[in-house]
Amino acid sequence: MLEIGLIVLGIVVGVLSGLFGIGGGIVMVPTLIFIFGMDILNANATSLSAMLLPVGILGVIAYYKAGLIKVQESLWIALGIFIGSFGGGELAVHISESLLAKLYAGILLYIALSYFDIFSYFKKRKKFHPWNKRLFTNLSGCIF
Repeated sequence: MLEIGLIVLGIVVGVLSGLFGIGGGIVMVPTLIFIFGMDILNANATSLSAMLLPVGILGVIAYYKAGLIKVQESLWIALGIFIGSFGGGELAVHISESLLAKLYAGILLYIALSYFDIFSYFKKRKKFHPWNKRLFTNLSGCIF
């Protein structure tokens, strides 16, 4: 039964990855933690290893056929991901799970706010008013 749940999770993440370019960090890791009972380090490692080979290859094929992929840019990003994922993995296993969880929550909060287009409000303003600074300070204080 566990295997079926994990396959379903993989299908959901695959669909979301193909649609939105998201998956492992936003969908798979929280699901592995809250539904499958993994701790954050195991969830991160499992997500990364599960996505290593099939990381969107079929989605990439569909986008490539449609002529939408910028190959050179993708290869440069891939090089950065190659270097960055090693550094991120090394960092993750050397910091406390508590700090890792807070950093992860901060990333998810940033993603949520960006999808609600909260940041465009601040980009339109010429000055970063003291009230806005207090808002971000309070939000970051809640996370960290």
